[in-house]
Amino acid sequence: MCLAVPGRVTEIEERDGTRMAVMDFGGVVKDVCLEYLPDLGVGEYAIVHVGFALQRLDEESARRTLALFEELGLLQEEFGDPWEAAAAAGTEHGAEEAGR
Repeated sequence: MCLAVPGRVTEIEERDGTRMAVMDFGGVVKDVCLEYLPDLGVGEYAIVHVGFALQRLDEESARRTLALFEELGLLQEEFGDPWEAAAAAGTEHGAEEAGR
């Protein structure tokens, strides 16, 4: 599943002619393209989908959404290491097989 996740801008820079931001998604930090929101500033929140900031968001809404995503385990699903998840799933499967 690929979610649109709220994040907070912590840094902004231009890379190869493209405005980019470092954004914090509840402790997970990712690079995000700001081409669709060129006036977004440091400290502001936006909804991000597949690496693009798409819509400005107020802080309260962003925090509520991040808390809900965290509670549901969706942040780990969205931002977690896929190799780690696959290894954990394999370990769980192996434990089930051993119990038979």
